[in-house]
Amino acid sequence: MAGDGLDGVPTAMGPRLRAARERHGATLAGVSRATGISPSTLSRIETGRRKPTLEVVLRLAKEYGVSLDELAGTAPAPAVGPRTSAPLSFGDDKAVLPLTRYVGGLHAHKHVLPAVEDPPARPRQISHEGYEWLCVLYGRLWLALGDQDLFLTAGDVAEFDTRTPHGVANAGPGGPVEYLVLFGPQGERLRPRTPPFPGRGPAASTLRNCGE
Repeated sequence: MAGDGLDGVPTAMGPRLRAARERHGATLAGVSRATGISPSTLSRIETGRRKPTLEVVLRLAKEYGVSLDELAGTAPAPAVGPRTSAPLSFGDDKAVLPLTRYVGGLHAHKHVLPAVEDPPARPRQISHEGYEWLCVLYGRLWLALGDQDLFLTAGDVAEFDTRTPHGVANAGPGGPVEYLVLFGPQGERLRPRTPPFPGRGPAASTLRNCGE
């Protein structure tokens, strides 16, 4: 058995590869066309069900513009201190601020959609492995979930299996939209641990599915 601590590196690359693809603003189909790697293979790699070969990692690193150290998790750690990094650019002018380091398990991001002047078209939908929890902080968000159209405002929460086609847009006008996303690439979900309120008995989970 190897003792160098690198046994899990290929599998752990999956979440980092997915994060790099999202930062690049690309879909699995788009990456497949650019690299020649099938969408199903890309999906299995991102969800940790398949270990990528060095050739595949090199292709994807070049496509996403990231280093092998970043994908392997061996890049130098940032200096300790407040998070001051600017949000990353994302497709359609979306800004994404990563709140976790993509080392497996749940990923957290803050997303900001810019203000719009004209009524938007129905959001373009994608689907992939995983489970997502979304909470609107500010503005009005259009969540197209399957054949449903949900309009969420500050404080609204939705959770869904990301194998269901989904997409979001600023339902504006009126300003930008800010929302938090927790994503479990292998179907991980939140586990509420809410204590009872005095005199009220066991507390119900504060999570709610806006599609219900």
